[in-house]
Amino acid sequence: MPQISALPPIAGIGLKPEHYRAALETKTAGLWFEVHPENYMVDGGPRLKWLAAIRKNRALSFHGVGASLGGLDPLDRDHLVALKKLIEQFEPEQISEHATFSAHQGRYHADLLPLPRTQEAINHLSLRVEEFQTAIGRHILLENPTNYLPFASEMDEPDFMLAVAKKSGCGLLVDINNIHVSATNVGIDPHAYIRAIPADLVGEIHIAGFTPDPNLGDDFLIDSHDAPVSAAVWHLLEFALEVWGPKPVLLERDGNIPEFEILLAERNQAAALLARKQKALAHAV
Repeated sequence: MPQISALPPIAGIGLKPEHYRAALETKTAGLWFEVHPENYMVDGGPRLKWLAAIRKNRALSFHGVGASLGGLDPLDRDHLVALKKLIEQFEPEQISEHATFSAHQGRYHADLLPLPRTQEAINHLSLRVEEFQTAIGRHILLENPTNYLPFASEMDEPDFMLAVAKKSGCGLLVDINNIHVSATNVGIDPHAYIRAIPADLVGEIHIAGFTPDPNLGDDFLIDSHDAPVSAAVWHLLEFALEVWGPKPVLLERDGNIPEFEILLAERNQAAALLARKQKALAHAV
């Protein structure tokens, strides 16, 4: 099995242009950054210069949102070429994508749409992940989707994700917020979900905030990434670290972006959880 994670079990932050200078100047030990590579697929300009400067002192993770790995359209060759070029330039510690589709019949939909959990979909997604990995020359982590409707399926989502990982050789990026949102919306058991994922497949964990639906309230949640991490997601993260042990944890924030120091404080909460878990493991030896 390929190395699942090249990042240490330390907490990171999703890098935003608003925070370039703060990210470059922070003295926080071990902090790493994750970026959407699609935002850097350009031939030059300030974004690439900032990222290059930050990369000199910080580990990077590329978290793709545009591959549409579960889609039926052929993989976008231009996208793959641009991604491989960016990987060769910045050499990120790891690369991830989503077990979803976002394009159909040549039209891109600005969403990450879940797949039917069937054997046919496993075979299709696994082949696409293999093709993607071959094209970029790297193994990837695959992220679980957010669910808003209870689709008919042949298996539970953890079994689906594990089957794709086994067939394609990829690892898993487990988004704890996605699990919580899906649990609220469609009634899955979040603790059973986490227990069903083997620790050795988990290369990264995501945490983020959600927004209650304006009409349905707390009974239906939107994976908006525009709010602080909820108490429920913090509790699930702590449970996940108990089950899997310390893993790299990434704080996502894509809307209502606060000052860097506010995000850093939230990231430090995850770092403290990791430190406590590592200390407990050291004492148990």
